[in-house]
Amino acid sequence: MFDALASALLRLPPSCGPVRLIGVDGHAGSGKTTFAARLAEALGGAPVLHLDDIATHRELFSWTTRFASEVLKPLREGRTARYAPYDWSGRRFGAPRSLPPAPAVVVEGVGAGRRALRPHLARLIWADLPAEESWRRGRLRDGEEQRDFWDGWEAAERAHFARDPSRPHAHLLVRQVPCGYELSEGPALTFLTVGDGASAARDPSRPGRRGTSDRDVDTA
Repeated sequence: MFDALASALLRLPPSCGPVRLIGVDGHAGSGKTTFAARLAEALGGAPVLHLDDIATHRELFSWTTRFASEVLKPLREGRTARYAPYDWSGRRFGAPRSLPPAPAVVVEGVGAGRRALRPHLARLIWADLPAEESWRRGRLRDGEEQRDFWDGWEAAERAHFARDPSRPHAHLLVRQVPCGYELSEGPALTFLTVGDGASAARDPSRPGRRGTSDRDVDTA
């Protein structure tokens, strides 16, 4: 699935200067980071920008102005972006990192499909795991010492998606299944007709009603 999806994404026109920005959004704990890493590998080692490096304790979601100036503007101009990743333990910004204007760049994290970013995305992929299940997984991953943070995070994330939902604008939905991942058409592509769907199923960036999955590849 990943190789076919990557090939389809690289055939899309650039969306931010010379770059195809691929957004991977979903609830915290939904598996976005793991999926984004596998997609980036299939994209030939595409750079991945984690929004956990952009957000801060004070700006869980109010980082769009900084993101626009540090990331979107230089990429749109074909220049290497530079941003300072946030250290969640030290509560400070670290040494700047470079983000080159590669053919594809994956932006992964809660809010990757927000209103301010969507015009710059070539595709938006939503990790389709319900909020409560995602948060349960996230709490188990982070342990008891992060309980207070998660209590505040859940409220902030719920408020963010109430104001600025991403899922209705997703082109693709990805779900973890026992054998890997399953990809299906997202709400933004529901206008496809049955005929379109049949042909779109051959392009994993625009799957039909059935979608594609790792099982389709692994058993070939």
